[in-house]
Amino acid sequence: MTEQKSLHEPLFHISKRAALPWWKAWLIRAAAVLAALVISSIIIVIVVGENPFKIFASLIDGNFGTSYKFWTMLENVALLLCVALAVTPAFKMKFWNIGAEGQILIGALAATACIMYLGDSVSEVLLIVFMIAAALIAGIIWAVIPALFKAFFNTNETLFTLMMNYIAMNLVVLFINIWVTSGSGVLGVLSKGHFPVIAENKSLLTVFVVAIVTALMFVYLKYTKHGYEISVVGDSLNTAKYSGMNVKKIIIRTLALSGAVCGLVGVLLVGSVHHTLNSSLADGRGFTAIIVSWLAKFNPLYMILTAFLVVFFQRGANQLASDFYASRVTEDFGDIIVGIIFFFIIGCEFFIRYIVKFRKKHKETATASDFLSEGDNVSDGQDNEPAALKDNALKGEK
Repeated sequence: MTEQKSLHEPLFHISKRAALPWWKAWLIRAAAVLAALVISSIIIVIVVGENPFKIFASLIDGNFGTSYKFWTMLENVALLLCVALAVTPAFKMKFWNIGAEGQILIGALAATACIMYLGDSVSEVLLIVFMIAAALIAGIIWAVIPALFKAFFNTNETLFTLMMNYIAMNLVVLFINIWVTSGSGVLGVLSKGHFPVIAENKSLLTVFVVAIVTALMFVYLKYTKHGYEISVVGDSLNTAKYSGMNVKKIIIRTLALSGAVCGLVGVLLVGSVHHTLNSSLADGRGFTAIIVSWLAKFNPLYMILTAFLVVFFQRGANQLASDFYASRVTEDFGDIIVGIIFFFIIGCEFFIRYIVKFRKKHKETATASDFLSEGDNVSDGQDNEPAALKDNALKGEK
């Protein structure tokens, strides 16, 4: 009887890819966006019965419809990009700074405190200088606190920085209640501490400042010794220690940089964008920036595109609610469409990092003779060629 052995193989294998050329990676991302738009179109037709092209035209109109919409979109892109730049050095070091929201708020609070306590006693120029300095210092302090605990006590930085957000929010509420004696809890538009307006466009200053920060952060991470040390610590903590790097110092220094950039966002929100303060001033940018930074692979230049995509769809969702309210299209429905698109964009990163190999078709069983070595393949009634050659060789020697 012929012995048989079953061969069981998985349907597919997942293996890590070698580094893809940049154009192939972006081609995969473009295909993901296209697939998301197709799925979204089907949902739009089924749920609300609207022409998908009108929906997508509304998304574009929400960002480019007027000059005001365009500059507001650019301003929002700049602010989100700046927060993403702030968290990137920490993320490259594998320090999961989830506290950008609180660092922005504490910077904004420090800038507002300068207006409330120094606004009537110093010139406008000096007041702006004090606002910027106070916001940067406050952001640094708020980020360095969890960095110290991580460096010396190895605490969980994710939970620590997250809890710091809530402390910052409640500090903002506390000080607003102190400053607003009416008890409304709402701080009106601040009359002082307004940043200069460039070319009669209040958004231009924010865009210009963030463009400079983007260039500096790119150079810092890619071409400086500090940027190299951040990469080494992120790749292997043990390697960094064995090579003589002061890991504690690197952690504290890097978080100080993150906090300073978040503080800069806070002072821009108070002095240039909103001219007021409230507990929701950061508007969730501290969390959204994580997606922006991760999708761009921690590259400051790529973050320009990812920040633009996030803001484009967010503002487009608001426009959808306005244009198609009669057709049951609300802001929530717009957010659903945005969620689908980002699901595809984030999901495509799997196919950029890994390759899926499916099982090839072959025979499911094999005989025992297939697993015997060549010299062992002997059966009755068959010529054994290797044995015959050996006998002939012995006869020749005799």
